[in-house]
Amino acid sequence: MGKTHSRLATSRGFTLIEVLISLFILTVGLLGLAALQIRGQQAELESYQRAQALVLIQDMVDRINANRKTAGCYAFTPLPDTGTVFVGSGAAAPTCGAAYGTTQTRTRADQDVAAWDGLLKGAAENLGASQVGAMIGARGCVTLDTTVTPNVYRVSVAWQGIAKTVNPTSVDPKLTCATGQFGSELQRRVISYSFPMACLNC
Repeated sequence: MGKTHSRLATSRGFTLIEVLISLFILTVGLLGLAALQIRGQQAELESYQRAQALVLIQDMVDRINANRKTAGCYAFTPLPDTGTVFVGSGAAAPTCGAAYGTTQTRTRADQDVAAWDGLLKGAAENLGASQVGAMIGARGCVTLDTTVTPNVYRVSVAWQGIAKTVNPTSVDPKLTCATGQFGSELQRRVISYSFPMACLNC
């Protein structure tokens, strides 16, 4: 009878250890699942910001094409782009000089750039008193390369990514929009679109 009691006690001890091991394995698995969900949410936010940037680029390209005779007014970022001239977060919209188009077309260009500046700052959507309709720290650049014929406009949108990846200029040296504005260059995201346009008083 003493031996039977001893076996039962040993059996119960092993059962408790097995339960503890099972709980440990379950905890590790749940932590892994939580980390996977966090990465999934980060990837979703990165994807959303990229989609927003594409919409904003197309918006400016359409504005330039719709006011072609004053297209030079939209090229507010000088070449070479050192990353310091942009609109959006932390900047004010510039105005066009008298060298382009007519007073009416220049006014329209100024309104377009100011509207794009507002969109980059999130004016398309509000949450209480905050503008949240754009990416994190969204900034935009428009350059004009007159060394080629026809002239080439480049519209770029930069924003701050969630995780560190690569420096955009290591992929394309021309992706300099808003350089140095996001702390680490490994968190700066840039999308740009280049298109030619014949010089119509640009």
